[in-house]
Amino acid sequence: MAAQKAAAFDQVAPRANKVIQGLVQALPGLLAAAVVQTESGVTLAQHSTTDQLNPATAAAYNAEVVRQKQKAMSALQLTGETIDDILISLSTQLHLIKLSADGSQFIYLVANAQDTNLGLAREALRHSMEELE
Repeated sequence: MAAQKAAAFDQVAPRANKVIQGLVQALPGLLAAAVVQTESGVTLAQHSTTDQLNPATAAAYNAEVVRQKQKAMSALQLTGETIDDILISLSTQLHLIKLSADGSQFIYLVANAQDTNLGLAREALRHSMEELE
């Protein structure tokens, strides 16, 4: 089982790194980004422009946010619905979570709210997820 997980990680990690680099180039206001496995909260790739923001730490907590939202949707019997993205807006930052179609992984990004267009950030995430999948 551990060998299968390691092999899966080895296959996804190069794509995850490529996705992170694409986001860095696409979003000038990007502060941090990570590609994360939803179930475990393990970060497959990450980038940060500041020591104050550790994407791996944030990603682990955001994996819990995603899992709890999935549980809430199940409790509400929202069959046929899937999470497209989750937006958390802070006073100076935008935190976006974009899930894969099967919900097994997500891309997490943090951008400067003043320098980033939300529509462009969502489009960059959509495109990045397509590359990852």
